[in-house]
Amino acid sequence: MRKEVQTHLKFVDLLNEWDPFHLKTDGYETEIADVIQAVYELDDLVALAERIQEIYEFSFEQKIPMESCLLIAKELLLVKAEDSCTI
Repeated sequence: MRKEVQTHLKFVDLLNEWDPFHLKTDGYETEIADVIQAVYELDDLVALAERIQEIYEFSFEQKIPMESCLLIAKELLLVKAEDSCTI
């Protein structure tokens, strides 16, 4: 499997496990796609966390606490860094 696909799947797994609204289903497909796009566009932790908060708030009309968004943003950026550091 190509490295990009593996990284993409890691992002999907992390975001599904995060489950900020406790849906316990795969009810975040659109948000996950938007967040993954943001991960590729942003390298700044705070900027990514703010974008994640905006994406989910737009869809669910509820604001996720910034602390939670920062934690998931950090995990996503770590996966992104691992992918870019491997040869």
